[in-house]
Formats: sequence, structure tokens, C-alpha cells
Amino acid sequence: MSPDQISMEAIKHAVKALRKRHLLEEGAHAPAIIALSKPFVSQGSEWKEKAENLELELQQCYKAQARLSEQLVVEVAECRTLKALVQQKEALITDLQSGITQTRDECSRLKDILEEKTKALNLALSENQARTQLEEMTLKAKKAEAENKMLIDRWMLQKMQDAERLNEANAIYEDMMNQLKASGIEQLAWQQVGGVVRRFEAGAENFVESTVPTACKNKLNAHEGGCGSILFEHNSDKLITGGQDHTVKIWDTKTGILSHTLYGCLGSVLDLAVTHDNRSIIAASSSNNLYMWDVASGQVRHTLTGHVDKVCAVDVSKVSSRHAVSAAYDLTIKAWDIQKGYCVNTITFHSNCNALCFRMDGKTICSGHIDGNLRIWDLQTGKLLSEVAAHSHAITSICLSQSGNIVLTGGRDNLHNLFDTRSLEVCGTLRANGNRVASNWSRSCISTDDNYVAAGSADGSISIWSRFRTDIVCTLREHTAPVLSCSWSELGKPLASADKNGSVCIWT
Repeated sequence: MSPDQISMEAIKHAVKALRKRHLLEEGAHAPAIIALSKPFVSQGSEWKEKAENLELELQQCYKAQARLSEQLVVEVAECRTLKALVQQKEALITDLQSGITQTRDECSRLKDILEEKTKALNLALSENQARTQLEEMTLKAKKAEAENKMLIDRWMLQKMQDAERLNEANAIYEDMMNQLKASGIEQLAWQQVGGVVRRFEAGAENFVESTVPTACKNKLNAHEGGCGSILFEHNSDKLITGGQDHTVKIWDTKTGILSHTLYGCLGSVLDLAVTHDNRSIIAASSSNNLYMWDVASGQVRHTLTGHVDKVCAVDVSKVSSRHAVSAAYDLTIKAWDIQKGYCVNTITFHSNCNALCFRMDGKTICSGHIDGNLRIWDLQTGKLLSEVAAHSHAITSICLSQSGNIVLTGGRDNLHNLFDTRSLEVCGTLRANGNRVASNWSRSCISTDDNYVAAGSADGSISIWSRFRTDIVCTLREHTAPVLSCSWSELGKPLASADKNGSVCIWT
């Protein structure tokens, strides 16, 4: 039973007891009243008055009992209320004790976390202190390395100057010996063009006029991922190709057979150059380095390091097979001694160079930049000799004619301009509807007799212009991907082209 029910039963029981007591008292007093009234009738009013008084007292007793009963009911109700309040307080106390326990647990957990954080903070402070010390040591090491590099550069420069003086002396001696051995003026001078001695390599006596190709003789699946650079060996129909698969390959264009594959490059091949004796090949790579192979052994002879971004252009001197030049997307052009494998000079400029080539004197170079300007540099001093705004967009290609008097430039404005190298005056502008340059390193070329210009297009076609009429002679179609590079053999034919899918076409 609930506490309320128990209280109500107690109240009912008390009321019943009072009624029973009242009835008992009435039954007990009644005989006495009757007995007294009989013998004392005589006393009459006195006893009657006493009886009335007693009855009045009895009524007062009943009233007192009623008041006590009401008071009892009120007190029982108050007890019930107080009991309920006590239960609420006990429940509240229980909740508070539970909250205190949870708070103590939370405090313990937070204390543990605080200790862990303190340990972590102390560890971080110690690591930071160690890192600071390491940075100081690294800074000192870099400073020492820079000083060491400066000393080495000075020492190498001195050695280079000594070697150059020795080479000059040897060259003078060889020239004197050659002059003594020469039997006539025909052995001392080569063919002269425009007042400039035109130098041909071995096989020039067999030189024939370039022919305009009309058909694809061979189509080679040269490289996986794309072929961006091709080049013929000097006075040869052997073709050198470089691709996205990090390899350089040499092909027999007569048969379409692969003769050699050169490995060791760690990036995509972006440009190629070959020495005049065809013994060494140099590749410009996206791995920030240049790689030089010995063709006979197929081994990497030198890895030319120094650029800090992808190397996109390379060329070898027209005079000496010892000197090369390269350009990279680190705003530098570097000159190299490729016999010893080190950099001899660095030119820094605000515009990246996409293409470059040596001029016939072997001392100056032409460079084409992303700002559209063609520039002439003195390679030994690093001085800018002249420049001209060649294109409205980036220059993608530079090709020097065999005479050395004409330089061909291609640009992202889809124009191919011809400049006189002596005055940098425009002597021709070639364009064609639909001929669009495919990339920042799309290479166009000029034929051996300087009569024709070939350039690939993003639609897979190759346009061939006559330099003198500046009009389209023919359009070759065989590629199914954008053509990235064209190269004409020094023998007058064939013409080779490479596309973005890695296919190479040989045109005759």
C-alpha cells in the first residue's frame, strides 16, 4: 500500500475508535443518570442542573474529541507532505551524490589529459629547440657549402681558362700544320655564301638540292606517350628521336629499322642535339638535367646538372664539338664544356627560353623566349647583343639555316618568321589557314638548301612553304595526332615528323 492509503486507513480507524468510545460512554452514564434520578427526585432541580452541566461537559468533551480528530487529520496530512518532501530531498541528495561522483571522475580524466598535454608540450618544446639548433647548423652548413662551391667555381674557372688557352694554342698549331699541308687554296677555303664562309661537314661534296616530299615512306611507332624531339645525324639519313618514355632511339630511315636505344634519362626528352662527328648525343630532359651518351657504347658519358627546372632546349656549337648550350624553365641559359661535363657560364634573364641555337661563329647564340622576343647573346660574356619582337606570343622553335644567314622562328601566334641573323630584319613571314602550333616546344625546320620551311600543326598535318614565294608548296597528311617536331636531313631528304602519340613519319 502507498503512504497515502496507509494515512487514510489510520484516520478512518481513529474516527471509528472515537465513535465507539462515545457510544460506550453514553451506555455507561445512562444507568447512573436513571438511578440517580429516581431516589433523588426530590432534590429536583438541583440534580437536574447537575445533569445538565454534566451533559454540557459531555458535549464539550465530544467537541474536544472532534477538534482532536481534525487536528489529527491535519497532522497526518502534514506528515504525509513532510514525508514526500523528505523523499524528494533524499532523491535530490542521491542525484547530487551521483553528480559529485561523475564530477570527480571527470576531474580525474581532465587531470590525466592535462598531464599528457603537459608531456606533449614539453616534448614539442624540446623538439622545437632541437629543430632550431638543426636549422642553425643547416644554415651554417649551407653557408660553408656556398663558400666551398664558390672556391670550387673559382678553381674550375681558372682550370677552364688554362684549358682554353691550351686549346687555343693547340688549335693555332693545328691550323698552321693544316696550312702547311694544304696544296692549294681549294683545300683552305670552303664554299662562300653572302660574304660569309659556309662550313659543311664531311660529305658536302655530295650535297644535293633539297626536294619537296610528297609521300610517307615509313611510319614508325617510336615512343610510348609521345615524341617531342627528332633530329638527323649530320650528313646522314639516320634519325634520332626522343620521347615521353625516357628513351632516345636511332633509326635507319631507309628501312625503318631501329638501330640503337639509349637508356639512362630520368625524364621526358624535350630536345636533342648531336656533335658534328655524330659520336655523342645530348638530350634535354624534364628531370632538370641533360644527358650525354656515347653512341658507340650506348653508355651515358655525362649527366649535366645545374638547372633547377625542366630543360627544354639544347644545341652544340657549329664550330667545336666541345661546347654546348642549354635553356631551362629556371630563367637561365647555361654554357657547357661537354668534354669535361661541367658548366662554364650561366646567363640569367627574366623571361624563360623555349628554344635556342648556336650561330655559325660558335661564340654567339640565338634564343627564343616566352615573351615572344628573339635575342642574340655573347656566350662568353653573357651580354645581350640585340633583340627583336619576333612574335606576339611565345616563341616555340628556332632553326638556323645551313648558310647561317637566316634564322627561322615559330611562335604560338601560328606564324613562322625568317630573320636575317646579321641585322635581325624580317625577310619573310609564313602562315597557313589551319596550321596551328601544337605546344610550347613545337619545332619547325628549314631545308638544307634554305629553300623550304616545314612546320607541323595541331590537326596532324604538315605545311611546307617556299621561302622565296612565302606560299604553301604542299600539305602532308598522315598523322592522327598533333605534330610536335619536324627535321630535314642535311642530305636534302628525307623529311621526318613526330606527333603527340609517339609516331614518326619519314617523308620522301
